Amino acid sequence: MGKIDWIILIGTLLSIVIYGVWKTRINKDVSDYVLGGNKSKWWTIGLSVMATQASAITFLSTPGQAFHDGMGFVQFYFGLPIAMIIICMVFIPIYHRLKVYTAYEFLERRFDLKTRTLAAILFLIQRGLAAGITIFAPSIILSAVLGWDLKTLNIIIGSLVIIYTVSGGTNAVSVTQKQQMFVIMTGMFIAFFFILGYLPADITFTKALKIAGASEKLNILDFSLNTQSRYTFWSGITGGMFLALAYFGTDQSQVQRYLSGKSIRESQLGLIFNGILKIPMQFFILLVGVMVFVFYQYNPSPLNFNPAATKAVLESDLADNYKILEESHRTLEVEKAEAQLAFSKALSLQDEQKKQSTKEEMLSLIARDRSNREAAKAMIHEANTIVEVNDKDYVFIHFILNYLPKGLIGLLLAVILSAAMSSTASELNALGTISALDLYKRNKKTNMPPEHYVKVSKLFTLLWGIIAILIACVANLFDNLIQLVNIIGSIFYGNVLGIFLLAFFFKYIRSNAVFISAILTQIVVIIVFQLDWMSYLWLNAFGCTFVILLAFVLESFDRLHKGPTVDVTK
Repeated sequence: MGKIDWIILIGTLLSIVIYGVWKTRINKDVSDYVLGGNKSKWWTIGLSVMATQASAITFLSTPGQAFHDGMGFVQFYFGLPIAMIIICMVFIPIYHRLKVYTAYEFLERRFDLKTRTLAAILFLIQRGLAAGITIFAPSIILSAVLGWDLKTLNIIIGSLVIIYTVSGGTNAVSVTQKQQMFVIMTGMFIAFFFILGYLPADITFTKALKIAGASEKLNILDFSLNTQSRYTFWSGITGGMFLALAYFGTDQSQVQRYLSGKSIRESQLGLIFNGILKIPMQFFILLVGVMVFVFYQYNPSPLNFNPAATKAVLESDLADNYKILEESHRTLEVEKAEAQLAFSKALSLQDEQKKQSTKEEMLSLIARDRSNREAAKAMIHEANTIVEVNDKDYVFIHFILNYLPKGLIGLLLAVILSAAMSSTASELNALGTISALDLYKRNKKTNMPPEHYVKVSKLFTLLWGIIAILIACVANLFDNLIQLVNIIGSIFYGNVLGIFLLAFFFKYIRSNAVFISAILTQIVVIIVFQLDWMSYLWLNAFGCTFVILLAFVLESFDRLHKGPTVDVTK
């Protein structure tokens, strides 16, 4: 990194923090701090919702996901627009009509305090873990590729977020996320066009797409009914919809974004904005990863993109064997480039027979390349069982650091860190709010002035920021970071969504049945996940369905001994 990269990186991050603190330096009461005074316009809500979900993990992991596995991951988001419509029609009107500060406040009005507290605690557990991961994700990767100290990076990212989130609350999160989304998308578009510019002169974007398609990287739709397959059309439209319903409808880090809207209409428009743009945005980020794949068909790439893994094996007794594998990899790369050029020439000549034969040659070489990379992973693991051998999260950052010109490196690193800050800020804001209002205030016996609860909210936000940094410092890298966050959510979201659906639509069910079924469901879901009975996306639908059915069973045994349920939502 050159001096200009450091100037752009530090300048971008500090300007976001300073702007957030200055713009939201006055908070008169809890409404100002938690809901931003209900002043947010729809575009602010929409961008804030998108920025909350689009963490650094999105911009590090997603291109690597596409590089290795193609565009199929986009199916994960197919259920999102349906979820947005349901939330706009059902959730938002009720939340606004009851004038709640948190989603779980509604559960107490519908059921009782213990149900509200249980849902709040489930949220705190899963979102507290996720907050640590959103700090840890960029830290571990930047640490590996830049040689920076991991714990120092965790502290820097966490501290920057804590400064403006504690100071300005929800409004600070919303106003800074607009700037962060601008930085993020500008950086990604610039990276995309540089990738295309680095391809051989005769490889146009259209040809690049055909090469990617021939390499089976553009297989977007999978209609198979295999529940063990992580990403299919059906898992996206069902499991993805349930996950989106739970995340956007019951997760306070998202609910708090649209509760700050000036009106029901502004909140609804903000979510519709997100529903329309989210799939194209994810499609574009995956496309960046596919173009990186095409780029590396013509340019040298490491056998494993994680430099820490390569270093570990080269310092072991297996170094000579690994060097032999690297030599084979370099030879194979030359053959791949020649095969790609032959396929491109066949495309230009419209020679179908030649096109088919060169495509088969390409696929054969790609299969050999994949085999080499798997052998490298096995060798690395044998040399060092601690170092992470899965390198999906390192693919895009390797391209940034090795091929982008000075100045743009700083911008793309600012993209990654801005995304980490935007997502973490929303999470800390929500964690502080839930702790202060759903647990502290609701269980406090004496009434206190509004200023007291603003101070308590800030204190809890600071506390959760410290906890998130600590989690980041002890976390371990998983198969793929974007999957890890979604897995954590899927373990808890289905259950919580089921509780809310019972509250909204099933007036027959009362609090005791819901409370007991929620506890039992959470235990069952964790067991199902541990036994790997289904892909994690299906856990959302399973948990939601299970808690609803179990609540009906428990209520049926108890119904004759209880009075009618009071409907507070009318």
